Amino acid sequence: MADRQPVLRGRQAEAERNDRLVLEAARAVVARCGADATVAAIAQEAGVGMGSLYRRYGTKDDLLRHVCTLAMQETVQAGEEALAVADAWAGLAQYVRSCVNRGTGTLGALAGSIDTTPGMWELSKRSRTLLGRLVGRARQAGALRDDVTALDIAWLIETLGRSGPAAPAAEDAVIRQRLTELAIDGLRAAPPESRRRLPGPPPTASHYERRWHAPAGRVS
Repeated sequence: MADRQPVLRGRQAEAERNDRLVLEAARAVVARCGADATVAAIAQEAGVGMGSLYRRYGTKDDLLRHVCTLAMQETVQAGEEALAVADAWAGLAQYVRSCVNRGTGTLGALAGSIDTTPGMWELSKRSRTLLGRLVGRARQAGALRDDVTALDIAWLIETLGRSGPAAPAAEDAVIRQRLTELAIDGLRAAPPESRRRLPGPPPTASHYERRWHAPAGRVS
């Protein structure tokens, strides 16, 4: 018999609800404002007081690090679920859709603005390892164009996760879905004569990671 999760009541239930609202709000505000996202904007979006937010997360950076960690955990989960799909192309396409729908790429806007932890680096490398496996098997199956790399897809997911400064409307979600499908179709293998090769060299891991090293002397 499966273990039952304890039912939270009263203040515990309220605290958990507020925490969920804060984390969702933080991701939404970062998607719109990037590293300029403020605690005040996050609290307002979540509908909670600044005091309750600071009691749960001591600093803005603590909150943003936690949100980043959750997003990276989601990319790992998405990668594991996609690798369980028997068809290599279907698995890769599922991964892209899942990450875009979850908004995991929105946190790329924080690169260089917060100090990263060893745990965050470990999750990032685990996520990219899984994506590399997805890309490798899709290419081996002849389904993925041969000039696309795992980091191309990681950057693509980040780009699709961004939004403008205005609060998103229902139409924005539909537009993002349409652009995601266009991007996925662009990843498919096709006869070389029917497409242009991607310009320039592929992105490097060192460039991808370098963004996340906060400048020395930065004040939180």
